[in-house]
Amino acid sequence: MHGQVQGVGFRIACARRAAEAQLRGWVRNLPDGTVEAVFEGESSAVERLTSWSADGPPMARVTRVEVFDEPLVGEVGFSVR
Repeated sequence: MHGQVQGVGFRIACARRAAEAQLRGWVRNLPDGTVEAVFEGESSAVERLTSWSADGPPMARVTRVEVFDEPLVGEVGFSVR
């Protein structure tokens, strides 16, 4: 996710929503100011969380979301990195 996405509770809010949706994966801040996330689980739940990511938590100002389909790696749980 690009925009004002660090320092606004994005990772914690994302992890909370992922846990509620029973998704697996992780979310982390990158040095360039973006946030990167991996979601594994039911496709409709992944789509909902991806859609939520376009807005994020109230203080975030998301300007762009890049989505890539990748092979499953078998993530266990959901973590904030």
